[in-house]
Amino acid sequence: MSKIKVTDTFLKGVKIIEPKAFGDNRGYFMESYNAEKLAEHDIHTKFIQDNQSLSSEAGIVRGLHYQLSPKCQTKLLRVLTGAILDVVVDIRKGSPTFGKWGGFILSEYNKRQLLIPKGFAHGFCTLTPNVNVFYKVDEFYAPEQDRGILWNDPAIGIDWPVTDPILSEKDTKHPLLKDAEINFEFGAENE
Repeated sequence: MSKIKVTDTFLKGVKIIEPKAFGDNRGYFMESYNAEKLAEHDIHTKFIQDNQSLSSEAGIVRGLHYQLSPKCQTKLLRVLTGAILDVVVDIRKGSPTFGKWGGFILSEYNKRQLLIPKGFAHGFCTLTPNVNVFYKVDEFYAPEQDRGILWNDPAIGIDWPVTDPILSEKDTKHPLLKDAEINFEFGAENE
């Protein structure tokens, strides 16, 4: 019997993964990643790199980021400390949910993970200070393929929990979705 719960979202391919934690008076233990357990849920991604970020303050927005095909990335993301609103935007041309976004609360307490497939822009907003985000990717970082979409694009209409976030210089200069370079097709292999 699987020790994880996998829930599909309205965005095809985006999944919430909830590993089972076993707790007692000392704390808890959980398998945060188990390829065999994920395969039971038809998730067969081969992850090749782990990344971690620290955001020191609440109200930091990182994103919306993606890499173009053929260097696009599937991500498996979780929060080690603190809490975030994790946001994904469907940027697969021809998708019935193109330009739609989903937001998911991930925290050290709910232990949820988010599987973000290729063809989605990704970002998050910190809800607490000292947020450690950890994520696996199935493709190495390729700066020449690195792209983004403006975090507050009105055509997407993300309901961020902040109006004046702390942003990197890079994240203030991304184009709107209508002007962004995108090479993802719904139903294609890069999905």
